[in-house]
Amino acid sequence: MFSERVISGMRPTGALHLGHYHGVLKNWIRLQSEYPSYFFIADWHALTTHYETPEMIEASIWEMVIDWLAAGVDPSQATLFIQSKVPEHAELFLLLSMGTPLGWLERVPTYKDQLEKLRDRDIQTYGFLGYPLLQAADILIYRAEHVPVGEDQVPHVEMTREVARRFNYLYGREAGFEEKALAAAKKLGGKRTKLYLEARTAYQERGDTQALEQAQALLHEAQSLSMGDRERLFGYLEGARKIILVEPQALLTTASKLPGLDGQKMSKSYQNTIALREGAESITKKVRTMPTDPARVRKTDPGNPVHCPVWQFHEVYSDEETKQWVQSGCTSAGIGCLECKEPVIQAILKEQQPMLERAQQYLDDPSLLRALIADGCDKARKTAQETMRDVREAMGLDYS
Repeated sequence: MFSERVISGMRPTGALHLGHYHGVLKNWIRLQSEYPSYFFIADWHALTTHYETPEMIEASIWEMVIDWLAAGVDPSQATLFIQSKVPEHAELFLLLSMGTPLGWLERVPTYKDQLEKLRDRDIQTYGFLGYPLLQAADILIYRAEHVPVGEDQVPHVEMTREVARRFNYLYGREAGFEEKALAAAKKLGGKRTKLYLEARTAYQERGDTQALEQAQALLHEAQSLSMGDRERLFGYLEGARKIILVEPQALLTTASKLPGLDGQKMSKSYQNTIALREGAESITKKVRTMPTDPARVRKTDPGNPVHCPVWQFHEVYSDEETKQWVQSGCTSAGIGCLECKEPVIQAILKEQQPMLERAQQYLDDPSLLRALIADGCDKARKTAQETMRDVREAMGLDYS
């Protein structure tokens, strides 16, 4: 509404693997050229489950950022920053917590799921219960319209929308709002003022969502409006309140087809990963020792690629001609499993070569890494401070 920003974050877990690249980073690389993008290291989120071992976080941060840059995330296109270096996240989290019903947090699907999965850790804490609201604050403080997520994360975005809606309802009320909104509409200029008011009527009287979208687009194009007038006009379209916090939309991403080396989800805890910057010898050994179709006990036994984890790597890395060669050779026992794995090995090594080259400058001079993150933190903080100024004003906390 205020800017078609994209926001996404990642917990610092150290070096990333190919599952992260194909599941998240490739999408970030595409988005950074389409939208103003903010990508952050969620170090406070890491504390919700690892509060007893905070010493692991710092080293993990720099390893992960090097992997982002190696993969092709571009600091000249996207803003990269560390969550805890923008303390306004915590302030908004605190203020939102005052009016967020407890039940909203307890019903987030991943909350009970994580309690069940992480039984080896004591996470019956206020911080862990509140992490979905901290996640909401991470999004809302940048007034981002788009949040790239998989299907399992959609409930988090929905809760964020509810939090924004409740905040606007509670604090978007303003004395003389309609008169101020109409005065702001006149600043659009004759024809645009008429189009805006007609679209508002069409939406409010007939529920015409196309008219609503047209009016919102018109406001996006109006460069001369102050932030206050823009908030009023977006709010006036839908009711009688200012829009202070933007309701984000989930930007669904395609789930990665790349499994772990054993066919399960690629995860460090399963020890079935290939790191983003792994050595050629290690990659070759790992792929060559991958399990294959159990039916192929001997090279002369025919197999079925559907039953083989290697085939899922071919689906990601191989062209149609190679995939046809695999299908034919496997089902007829015309090729052995080591032959089948060789194109995968070469494709992974080819993919990683530019990553290794991009990473090297930061490994040689870590100060470059610190400098670009510091710049990103400064930029992110300026945006966050603008939002907090409006939040404090709306809540009556701007007294001196």
